[in-house]
Amino acid sequence: MESILPTTSSFSSSSSSKSDRRSKSKSSQTSSKHSLVMALISCFAWLYVAGRLWQDAENRVLLATLLKKNSDQRPKMLTVEDKLMVLGCKDLERRIVEVEMELTVAKSQGYLKNQLKQSGISSGKQLLAVIGIYTGFGGHLRRNMIRGSWVPNVDALSELEERGVVVRFVIGRSPNRGDSLDRNINEENRATKDFLILEIHEEAQEELPKKAKYFFSSAIQTWDAEFYVKVDDNIDVDLDGLIELLQNRRGQDSSYIGCMKSGEVVSEEGRAWYEPEWWKFGDEKSYFRHAAGSVLVLSKNLTQYINTNSASLKSYAHEDISIGSWMMGLQTTYTDDSRLCCSTSGQDKVCSLA
Repeated sequence: MESILPTTSSFSSSSSSKSDRRSKSKSSQTSSKHSLVMALISCFAWLYVAGRLWQDAENRVLLATLLKKNSDQRPKMLTVEDKLMVLGCKDLERRIVEVEMELTVAKSQGYLKNQLKQSGISSGKQLLAVIGIYTGFGGHLRRNMIRGSWVPNVDALSELEERGVVVRFVIGRSPNRGDSLDRNINEENRATKDFLILEIHEEAQEELPKKAKYFFSSAIQTWDAEFYVKVDDNIDVDLDGLIELLQNRRGQDSSYIGCMKSGEVVSEEGRAWYEPEWWKFGDEKSYFRHAAGSVLVLSKNLTQYINTNSASLKSYAHEDISIGSWMMGLQTTYTDDSRLCCSTSGQDKVCSLA
């Protein structure tokens, strides 16, 4: 019994040792397999990443090539000058400027006046005055009242023109060209023949300062006279007295005649006679000397100046101020004639409020 026990113990120890070795061998093999799998996964991951990076690099090169090709083929940004050249407008623009300069020179040399004479619009005899009565589309009743008082009828107008005086109602065109307003004026003019229609002027209250430029320009291009007179349609005029006043001023060049005044420049918006560009008139906000009221007279050379430079003359909010500003830079003779102050009373007045 005693000899058998050690033998059994030895066998058990040996078996246990073999079992441990097999277990370690299996564990080592499992670990090796795991390492190999991880290595393969890492290798595949590296290959995938490397492939994507290579593909992205190729795409970037391809995109850069396409962008460069498109950039070379894309038309360059054209400037306004280039576009004008492409459209063939550059030469036309230059020609327009040249023609405008030639027209200005022609006006200053009296070319248009000579052409009008040759066409029969103006007779060879120089007139004393052209009187323009400002009117509007709603002024039919006023016009008839004036025709019934101091403006002659159709037959008498011709006789007056023989004396050297032309009288016309001055009006522009409707904002809606050719509408009933324009047609009514055309019909009235056919009956009375006493209108000067300003085709390029739009008849509106806010456009009134520009009306002066169009009136004086149209008048001097149509008639050759010593004086050009602007009259509002809200007054009565002693026509014989006005003619006598002008006859006494004959031969006086650069004459600017009217009821002269200077006044406050209204800078508060909403007040009567508001001047949006009030800041141009200095800290004291006073207007320069100008002919105010319903009648003013310009001599021929001053009217010619307006005609020649009408495109560049500045218009302010009020017509009398605008005309006064045009006279400031010239060798103008200012004549303050109280007979043209229509709002005051006096025996020698040539005008009065209607």
